[in-house]
Amino acid sequence: MALKQIALLFACFAIVAAENPYRFFNWNITYGTIYPLGVPQQFPGPDIYSVTNDNIIVNVFNSLDEPFLIHWNGVQNRRNSYEDGVYGTTCPIPPGKNFTYILQMKDQIGSFFYFPSLAFHKSAGGFGSIKILSRPLIPVPFDPPTDDFSLLIGDWYKSNHTALKKILDNGKKLPFPDGILINGRGPNVTSFTIQQGKTYRLRICNVGLQNSLNFRIQGHKMKVVEVEGTHTMQISYSSLDIHLGQCMSVLVTGDQPPQDYYVVVSTRFTTPVLTTTGFLRYANSNKKASGPLPGGPTTQIDWSLNQARSIRTNLTASGPRPNPQGSYHYGMIPTVRTIRLASSAGQVNGKQRYAINSVSFVPADTPLKVADFFQISGVFRVGSISYTPSGGGIFLDTSVMGVDYRTFIEIVFENSEDIKEYRGAEYDTRQWTEASRNQYNLRDAVSRSTVQVYPKSWSAIYIALDNVGMWNLRSEYWARQYLGQQFYLRVYTTSTSLRDEYPIPKNALLCGRAKGRHTRPF
Repeated sequence: MALKQIALLFACFAIVAAENPYRFFNWNITYGTIYPLGVPQQFPGPDIYSVTNDNIIVNVFNSLDEPFLIHWNGVQNRRNSYEDGVYGTTCPIPPGKNFTYILQMKDQIGSFFYFPSLAFHKSAGGFGSIKILSRPLIPVPFDPPTDDFSLLIGDWYKSNHTALKKILDNGKKLPFPDGILINGRGPNVTSFTIQQGKTYRLRICNVGLQNSLNFRIQGHKMKVVEVEGTHTMQISYSSLDIHLGQCMSVLVTGDQPPQDYYVVVSTRFTTPVLTTTGFLRYANSNKKASGPLPGGPTTQIDWSLNQARSIRTNLTASGPRPNPQGSYHYGMIPTVRTIRLASSAGQVNGKQRYAINSVSFVPADTPLKVADFFQISGVFRVGSISYTPSGGGIFLDTSVMGVDYRTFIEIVFENSEDIKEYRGAEYDTRQWTEASRNQYNLRDAVSRSTVQVYPKSWSAIYIALDNVGMWNLRSEYWARQYLGQQFYLRVYTTSTSLRDEYPIPKNALLCGRAKGRHTRPF
C-alpha cells in the first residue's frame, strides 16, 4: 500500500564568522509516497551537524496542506522557549508559508533528534539526527572515532498519519505497530561499513511512537560513552534498552573476522515481539551474515532497570566547557519543592483520554508562551494542574504548572499502570515515599531529557530551573501525549533582562488571539 508520509527535502550550507559559527539550513517539508516496510527510500531527514555554541538557522517552508512544527528534542534552547517548536510555545507554520528557527547549541554536546510535533505527523517521518560535537581543545574522554553514524530506530505503522489520528480522534486506542524501522528502512536494508581494527561511534535514538527497543550487534560489544549530552562511565554491553525519546552514543570496534554481522532491533515488554535487522559490514569482505540472530534480554523489568542504573556520569570528563562534569554537585543543593506526577487513563465523554494528576491537556486557541508575552488573559491559568496527585477522576483543562526561575526542584513520576511511561536520580518498582530519597544516586546520575518510568514504579529527577520559559512535559507514548498526557511548566521571573530570557523573536508567527499584534525587535 502506498503511504502518504512526510519527507524532508532540503539544502544546507554553513558560514563561519568571527563569533560562534553560523550554520544555515533550508528545508522544504512535503508529502511523498514511500514504502518503508518494503522498497528502500531516501528517509529520514538530514542530520544537523554542529559544534558547541554554534548558531543554527533553519528556514522551514511548509509545502503540506496543514500546519506544521518541528520540535528539537533535547536541545536546550537557552533563554528562548519561543523556538521550541511545540504548540504551547510557537504558532504553527501555515501551509505555503515559512518560518526560520534560530537556535544556539549553547554549552551543549551530545546526541539528539528533531521531529514534527503537531497532530500525528511524527508517525509519518520527518525526523532526523542532531549531532553536537565538543569545541576544539575541549578534551573528550575517548579517542576520535574513524566515523560517526546515526541510527534512528522506531516502531512503524503501515497506516498513514491521518488514519492513525482519526483512530485517536474517535476515542479509540492505536493498534499494535506493524514493524520496526532503522533509519527509515525495513528489514535487511540498512547497513554501515567499517574497517577491521577501527573504532566507530554509533548515535542511536529511539524515534518511535510507543515501544521501548533493544539494540544489539551480532558478535560485537557496544561501549556506552555519551547519553544526551553527558559523558558516561565507559561500560560495554552486548545489548541496550533504548526507550522512547532517548539517545545514546556507543563505540563499536571492528575486532571480529571480516564478514557481515546482523544488527538487530526488537521491541521490549510486548507480546508479540517485533524484530528487524540490518547489517554491520566489514570492508572488502563478501561473506554474508549467518547463524542465529543474537538474542536480547530474557528477563523483563529487572534487567532493564539494572541496566539503566548502571549508566553513570563520568565525573572526570569535561562536558561542553573545560571544567569537569562532576564539579556540579547536584546532591548537595537543597530542593525548594517536590512535584509528584501520576499518570492515569480513562474515559471522558465516552472517549479515551490520558492524564497527569487527573488533568488531561487540551490545547488553547493561542500558544501559551505567546499569550504570556502579550498578557492575553483567559488562554491559560497557572495552577490548573496540582503539584501532587489529586486522586480524582480525569477532567479536561489547559494544564500549566508554575515554578520560579533559579530554583532547584525534585520531580517524582509515578506510574501505577501496567504500561511503561516516559519522561534521574533513581528508578524503583515500589511506591514512592519520602524515605525513598535514601536510595537516590546523588553522586553521578546522568542528565537527560527523557526518563523511563517502569510499570507499577516511579522515577525521580532533580531539575535546576535555570531556563525561563514555557516548557512542555509530556509522555513520549505519542498517542498518550496526543490524548492529553502532557502539561506545561511555566518557569517565571519578574526580570525582563536579556540575560534571563530573550524576547519574542521579531519573525515570530502570530496566531489565535495574538494575531495582528506586533513583536518588538529580537
